[in-house]
Amino acid sequence: MKIHKEGYGIIGKAFAIFAVIAIILYFVLKWGLAFQICAAVCLVLFLLVVNFFRSPKRMTVMDDNLVIAAADGKVVAIKEAYEDEYLKCNCIQVSVFMSIFNVHVNYFPISGRVIYSKYHEGHYIVANHPKASEKNEHTTIVVESHKGSKVLFRQIAGYIARRVVCYAEQGMEATQGQEVGFIKFGSRIDFFLPSDARIMVKKGQNVRACETVIAKIS
Repeated sequence: MKIHKEGYGIIGKAFAIFAVIAIILYFVLKWGLAFQICAAVCLVLFLLVVNFFRSPKRMTVMDDNLVIAAADGKVVAIKEAYEDEYLKCNCIQVSVFMSIFNVHVNYFPISGRVIYSKYHEGHYIVANHPKASEKNEHTTIVVESHKGSKVLFRQIAGYIARRVVCYAEQGMEATQGQEVGFIKFGSRIDFFLPSDARIMVKKGQNVRACETVIAKIS
């Protein structure tokens, strides 16, 4: 299993912490059932941390007319919304919520030029809350496709997530399926799509990054 580079530091710290806890418990409890149970719990928690930072290989759907999922997760909202940070127009908003069990690598949903990328400090309310897109720490990215369509998407931190990592820089050329960042522990991605986009997912549907088509755009 490939581990994402954003996880190296945290995994190392987690290993050290759980190892110290196990050593202390060994001296306190000796080699008995209680110690074995505690050691097993430490091991399971460590493996969960490692699993969170997995970075599986994906086969990307490449098509300038398609917006693909930027993250694994569950579609929690599909609605009309006014995007007032950059696009300044009515859009179709599609929100994908990532639980702590989902892969948290984020990818560009479409190829083109990054025309806007901005980090916003914020709060840490539950990521599936309707106000999370505005209130929580997030990064807003806008990609203009080779055909002129603009797609805005946001990496949004959640109640557990405390750091949004974004590699997108204004002016760079983005490739569909290329890594755009990582959100550490439970979070959300919001898409703001052209109002004439044909949405290809349904609320409650589970999606896979790089593989699930979110929408078709003209």
